[in-house]
Amino acid sequence: MADVYATITDADPVLVSRIADILELRAADPQQRVMAEKYLGDIAFPAGARVLDQGCGTGALSRVLARWPGVGEVVGVDPSPIFLARASGIDPPENVTFVEGDCRALAFDDQSFDVAVFHTTLCHVPEPELALREAARVLRPNGWLAVFDGDYATITVAVTPADPLQACVDACVASSVHDPWLVRRLPGLLDEAGFELRRMRSYGYVETAAASYIPTIIDRGADALVAAGHVHADTATALKAEARYRISSNRFFGHIAYASLVATRRAAEPADRRI
Repeated sequence: MADVYATITDADPVLVSRIADILELRAADPQQRVMAEKYLGDIAFPAGARVLDQGCGTGALSRVLARWPGVGEVVGVDPSPIFLARASGIDPPENVTFVEGDCRALAFDDQSFDVAVFHTTLCHVPEPELALREAARVLRPNGWLAVFDGDYATITVAVTPADPLQACVDACVASSVHDPWLVRRLPGLLDEAGFELRRMRSYGYVETAAASYIPTIIDRGADALVAAGHVHADTATALKAEARYRISSNRFFGHIAYASLVATRRAAEPADRRI
């Protein structure tokens, strides 16, 4: 099952609108907000910083960045016109603009940004090294890069061996994440793209009785299992109901490990890296 985000421009508009709702739900989660604030606090934003939000989706992080101390302008880029229409319709701050585009081939001048951010984006990008090289190109020397993503190989809702809900989560990851192990390779990818890692953080995201975001992953996974012909629609309905039963009876557990990496663009590449 291919990552729907990697081909988002060709995806069913109804599915894309549903994902847009989930992106806003996740952005409103207090745990998600704390993680974003932690890694944004690791960036030394210069006064009046011009910030590029790559894979901005519905613009949730763009809105946070627009109000962050030191930020003068935010440009959000995403390939999905549906996401961008939602982003523009949420009444963004005046210093935010949204542009349709691919983070692997940016339509911006060299050294035109102070900060670039990939927030839960890079794991969906085929050939992420191209996106990182483009980020290095548009950043000024010593400009800041932040990457925040899930280590989706760790996501679990299992409370027993062979828990059937885990099959839903695994199916969602298979259909929604291009590279579940990306964060484990990021230090090397950043170095190769011309960045110097300044700080890496790890985070544990947990939902139990008040779960709202991880159940959407179960739902999408159950639907993916039906679409792939692995289970009947009635089984998917039962799996979704089981997740809600666990939540209501305080038996639910869901966990995702996240990581953030904050780096600066090297002023000049070592001679042995030049082509």
